Amino acid sequence: MTDVLFPHLRSMTGQGRSEICGDEGTLVVELRSVNHRGLKLVLRTNEALNAYEGVITEALRGRIERGTVTVHATLKPPPGQDLPRVNQAAVSAYARGLSEAVEGLSIATQIDLSGLLTLPGVLSAEANEDDTDEARERRRQFIAEGVVSAVERFNRMRHHEAVAMGRVLQSELSTIQERAALIQTLAPGVIERYRARLLEKIQKMLAEHHLPVEPVEIVREVQLFADRSDISEELTRLASHLELFRSVLEGTHPADSKSDSGSEIANEAVGRKLDFIIQEMFRETNTIGSKAGNAKIAEHIVEIKCAIERMRELVQNLE
Repeated sequence: MTDVLFPHLRSMTGQGRSEICGDEGTLVVELRSVNHRGLKLVLRTNEALNAYEGVITEALRGRIERGTVTVHATLKPPPGQDLPRVNQAAVSAYARGLSEAVEGLSIATQIDLSGLLTLPGVLSAEANEDDTDEARERRRQFIAEGVVSAVERFNRMRHHEAVAMGRVLQSELSTIQERAALIQTLAPGVIERYRARLLEKIQKMLAEHHLPVEPVEIVREVQLFADRSDISEELTRLASHLELFRSVLEGTHPADSKSDSGSEIANEAVGRKLDFIIQEMFRETNTIGSKAGNAKIAEHIVEIKCAIERMRELVQNLE
């Protein structure tokens, strides 16, 4: 059921691991990620994979959009193929040199082959491997398969975490909508109270100084105040931002709908879009608070700002 609610959400923090065995050996891939504005890949591989870092990077890109992802990958060749390689040319050179030295000294001795193996350059740390194009292609496919398997597990974990965050964000949206609705009901009373206070002050002034005041002047002053404190447009825009946020969060916004193949979301960087919408929500909330000039409305504004800040912290952890 959670997949239906938030099919495209992923947290930027998570981990995944895969281990596969085959003719190429045993490949272990571990992924861990933390927050980052873009995508940053940190590869840590053993010597057997140094030549295949491009294969690993290619398998990751397109499956991960944002975050600092650390990749630990090791490839252990099959038993018998992980032995050091003997450099026969180096052995021959050492043997000829030693033979010439023995002949020059007129000493009857035999060359110790085991001793030759300890000399520099005789044994190579590289494992024996087939360097044909076909062998390299098999190895590339094997490595890509292991990386994709790790990414799939990695993304499942990140999606599970994101679903929990999505539910909290939905709750915060409802809180903001409820507070905005209460502000909407309070707004007309602000102008009415201002008019009542203004009349009270004018009547008091008239009683003290017997000064005439035209009703039209009172109406004009009340109208000016009403124009300055009108928050209807800001409330409308805030409601629009809330609706947009919800549609992007739930994957129902047209820009975030599935592609023709139905297998991928068109815009995966949901977190960046939600963060931008939150900025707009905060801007409208600030304007409402500064224009309303009412203690009760100010109380609701504080609660809305707190909810927005909680949402911002969560959104910054979404891919």
